[in-house]
Amino acid sequence: MDVYRTPDERFEALPGYPFEPRYVELDGLRLHYLDEGQGDPVLLLHGEPDWSYLYRRMVPILALARRVIAPDYFGFGRSDKPVGPDFYTYDRHVESIKALIERLDLRQVTVVMQDWGGPIGLRVAVEMRERFDRLVVLNTGLFGGKEWPTEGFLSWRRFAERAGLELPVGRIIQLSCVRQLEPEVVAAYEAPWPVPESKHGVARFPLLVPLDADDPAAAPLRRVAKELRGWEVPALVLWSDSDPVFPVEFGRRFAEFLPGAGEMEVIAGAGHMLQEDKGEEIAERIVRWVSSE
Repeated sequence: MDVYRTPDERFEALPGYPFEPRYVELDGLRLHYLDEGQGDPVLLLHGEPDWSYLYRRMVPILALARRVIAPDYFGFGRSDKPVGPDFYTYDRHVESIKALIERLDLRQVTVVMQDWGGPIGLRVAVEMRERFDRLVVLNTGLFGGKEWPTEGFLSWRRFAERAGLELPVGRIIQLSCVRQLEPEVVAAYEAPWPVPESKHGVARFPLLVPLDADDPAAAPLRRVAKELRGWEVPALVLWSDSDPVFPVEFGRRFAEFLPGAGEMEVIAGAGHMLQEDKGEEIAERIVRWVSSE
């Protein structure tokens, strides 16, 4: 299997990202993660087409209260990037995060999930529920129901299909935010993918989203939804007010769907990448919530 490994110099002096890289080797591939702070772990799972850089504004705040683990999926960030689309499946992303949790022996986990982090993290949590204490759900979905897919998602998928390995990561991140990003921040988001052959992971993710009941990921996601309905794990649902992919009514339904959740809380002035728009506010809300449990 051909593997692309992004040169380390691509990650030097990225704004707001001073964290020491750490790695585990899984099946001969190197998976990157951040590990900051002490205490019960908070696991931060990113979406598409971003990486752990998306959480840089939250990590320092969360690390004052907890141990913070923020991995990059294979194909993303500082993790290895197998060349070719067939490597990248929903099952493989789930299994790699489960393997990381086992390797680090994480227990009493609070998992924070956004975008693809939701389908990955919620499945990991229900399949390893003895290791999880809390769920924090941000702008995500299980890709089901009569309202799915949204027109916002279909527009994104059509764009991603046309772009393929030329996917303009920085432009996508900017379009997914309310605030105007500094040029050096846009460049930092693009840092992991300097050449087209490095982008098979980001190009594949939009095509893995199930659009109907016969898609390969649809059946396991239905099982996850069934398990969640009967699990009274404490859950915090935070949702931005300006996301065309997962509109705010999706957040309200998520809060009603999870037995252990209170009412959805709105993050005002934020788009799909709400960690970029309002990272400090989100981190402070999470700290208050876990401290009150």
